[in-house]
Amino acid sequence: MELRIQGVSKTYPNGVQALNDVTLTIPAGMYGLLGPNGAGKSTLMRILATLQEPDEGSIRLGDLDVVRQKDLVRQTLGYLPQEFGVYPRVSAEELLEHFARLKGIAERKARREVVEALLRQTNLWEVRGQKLGGYSGGMKQRFGVAVALLGNPKLMIVDEPTAGLDPGERVRFLNLLSELGENSVVILSTHIVEDVSELCTRMAIIDRGEILLEAEPLAAMEEMRGRIWRRVIERASLAEVEREHDVISTKLLGGRTVVHVHADASPGAGFEPVEPDLEDVYFSTMAGHHGRRREPAVPEVAP
Repeated sequence: MELRIQGVSKTYPNGVQALNDVTLTIPAGMYGLLGPNGAGKSTLMRILATLQEPDEGSIRLGDLDVVRQKDLVRQTLGYLPQEFGVYPRVSAEELLEHFARLKGIAERKARREVVEALLRQTNLWEVRGQKLGGYSGGMKQRFGVAVALLGNPKLMIVDEPTAGLDPGERVRFLNLLSELGENSVVILSTHIVEDVSELCTRMAIIDRGEILLEAEPLAAMEEMRGRIWRRVIERASLAEVEREHDVISTKLLGGRTVVHVHADASPGAGFEPVEPDLEDVYFSTMAGHHGRRREPAVPEVAP
């Protein structure tokens, strides 16, 4: 099973072009779609989830035409949107059983077995009777995964799943997602670089509706080897360093500023080579080192 996206474009009535000729082939497993807010990720996810239609292009999930066979696609689709509502006065077990009934699991014993299995898989079984209004953000996200997993979907779409989660909840949630990509296409749409680095075997970087890079994260990092340089500077000298060098990212460390520079050879005194990580790949791509040059955007770095 693979998902083939060919030449997909989408422009909204206000003239904003959300997607421009997006072409991707996504195999089974965890696939990361990485980009800043407003890059077009959510538009693409809604189109894949059959909630919107593209202006142009085709999408196939195996033998299914995603645009023309929406009902069949929905039978094998799991979707966890960035924001989803829950009924705060209903327990997780009750609501999941309701969704299971809507999904077509009519026989009561089979439905109970599915609900229990999913609540155990998402580590919510012990709090199954608790009202959803009392759940933490991470618990609600895990409940969303349980709902999305009903019916053993062949395509699962997870949109910005860890935004707003505390570090402990984020780890628990990522551990859950890591188990899902064995037999299905699982697309993780996020602006948090670490989510993709930790989970995904393949990825694409999108900005302003265009795919800038499609690669395996490890291979993309290896390609940058020998071209990322690091230097710790005083904040006051940042503007001067930016004038003299191709600075791709900055961050604070102990009150001082750490700059990463892209260069084929040593940029000069005080710089040391560093092993590139996926954040370096992201910033280099956004700065145009893998394609047309554009202003870099800053993704969120998880705590």
